[in-house]
Order: sequence, then structure tokens, then C-alpha cells
Amino acid sequence: MKRATMRDIARAVGTSAVTVSKALAGKPGMSDKLRSKIMKKAGEMGYEYPRNSRVILPEHMEIGILIPDKYFEPDSYYAILCKRLIKKLEDMGHFGLLEILTTEVEKQFALPNLLTAGHADGLILLGEPAKPYYRKIAQAGVPIVFLDFYDEQANADAVAGDNSYGTYRLTSHLIRRGHTKIGFVGNIKATSSIMDRFLGYYRAMLVNDLQVREDWIIPDRELTGGLVKPVLPEELPTAFVCNCDITARMMISLLQEKGYRVPEDISITGFDDFPQGSANDVPLSTFRIDTDGMIELAVKALMERCAGERKPFGRLVVGGQPVYRGSEIPFGNF
Repeated sequence: MKRATMRDIARAVGTSAVTVSKALAGKPGMSDKLRSKIMKKAGEMGYEYPRNSRVILPEHMEIGILIPDKYFEPDSYYAILCKRLIKKLEDMGHFGLLEILTTEVEKQFALPNLLTAGHADGLILLGEPAKPYYRKIAQAGVPIVFLDFYDEQANADAVAGDNSYGTYRLTSHLIRRGHTKIGFVGNIKATSSIMDRFLGYYRAMLVNDLQVREDWIIPDRELTGGLVKPVLPEELPTAFVCNCDITARMMISLLQEKGYRVPEDISITGFDDFPQGSANDVPLSTFRIDTDGMIELAVKALMERCAGERKPFGRLVVGGQPVYRGSEIPFGNF
């Protein structure tokens, strides 16, 4: 007869294997009713477990990956990140369970199926939904990590790229190349990542005593995340720092439609180093975040929480490096 596993008990009770492990080890984090139910079911199924206080994680865990549908475009940055995350979990012997968070579910303030069905031993939230929603998810009682965004008031660890430093480097590079009139493209209140990237740009401008003009801060999306066509100001700067590569490509196309040359008339930088574009596109200068490092840290942080780690929640920042390809040139070169 097959020996019962924590996964078997979890499915019988309707919870996660990690919760079963914590109940059997006498760890806090659940109601007495649920603990009693788990203990009773374990006895009924003949489960044998070591009587100590250590949480023994299941060999094969089911890790939920929740991503808002507004970010999950085919071959998008987040889609690629998601694929790498699932591959990392697979290499560790775990299962990555993907659920797309629809706008309707988010507006209804409903928990995702991964949580209501008790399938997830832990959860990685990839991409930033509305603040009230992700704070509710963080209170759901399942170990969770925010990937590529953060909120110091949410009960969750977070892993993010060094967004502020990245745009500081890009803006400083433009300044060293003679640009003094530099704009920023991105809705700075849409996500924590865009806000930080704006702050890096802003810091470089302040350090060099350069004016940050309000009409040169151009939104590229709605607060809900949907991209919108940027509106060019009457007077253009000589360079734009864009919050992501997709927006940078959008700006290049818009400028070319208006008869401007990139980089001969206006220099452009992106962020993320994705996507590369076609062979006929302007080679994009950008900032490349160590995405593999982000995934590594996110999975490690989640496993520690699943094992009962009680340290304060925090943010882990992953660095990167600028990549200069030709969409920016010294001011006055042409």
C-alpha cells in the first residue's frame, strides 16, 4: 500500500502541502480548527512524520505564478520572465502553476483560483496589479513573493531590479555626451518600477543642475497599465529616457512619423533590454537587469518563507548594466 504523503493529506483537507507540514511540525500561522483537521486526517491516512519542530518541505511543491493579463502579451518581457521562472522551478523538482489575473477578477476583489482551490504551496506575483488587490493577496495566508515590484506596507517579500540606479546611469551617460535638455517617458504613478526609474532620471538631472521640465515628463500608459500613444511637447528636448524598451520603440516610431531622425535629431534610451526589434530598427541603448538573478532570489526567498522563516519582510534589489547600441549619440554630432 502506498504511503500517504503531505501532498495527499493537503488534497484531502483542501489546503497546501506547506500548510500541512507546518501543522505537523507545530508551527503557527493557521487556525486551531484547521490544524486539528490536518492532524486528524494525517492519522486517518496513516501518515508517519518525525516529531520535531522543523518544517519539512514537500519534495515536489506546487508554486503558483500569478500575472495580470495586461502584462501577459505574447513574447512580452513578463511572458519571457514567466517562462524562465517555470523552468527554474522545474529544475528544482517543483511545479509552476500559472494563472492569468483577469481585469474582472481584480475589479471584483476576488482571490485567484490558485488560492481558493488550495493548490498553491507558495505564490509568486509577477507584475503589479492594483495596490488594494495585491495587499489582499498578501494577507491570504500563503507564502508570497512580489517579483519586479514592491510595497513596503504589504506582508510580502519582494525582488526587483535596480531601477533607480539604471536610469541614473543612462541619464548621466547622456549628460556626459553633452545633452542638457532631457525628457522622461513613462507614467510615473502606474507602477513602483516606473516611479523608481523616474527618480533615477530625476536624481541625475538634479546632481548636474539641469532643469526638469514638466512638459518633458510624458505619460506612456494609463494608471491601469494600458499603453497610450505619447503626446509630444511643442518644444522637444535633445534626448528622452524611456521607462522601458517597448515605450522607447514607440517613441522612436512617433518621432520618425513627425520627421525626426533617431539618434541624429533626438537620442533615445530604453530599459530592460527587451525586445530587440527587427533588423531594420534603430539599435536600442538600454539597461539590462539580471533577470536570472531576480528569479533565483525570488525562488530562494519563497522557499525560505515556506520553510517557516520568520524574519521581517524586505526587498531584494538585483543590479544590471547599461548596454549602448546606437540610439543615443553625443549632442551636436550631426
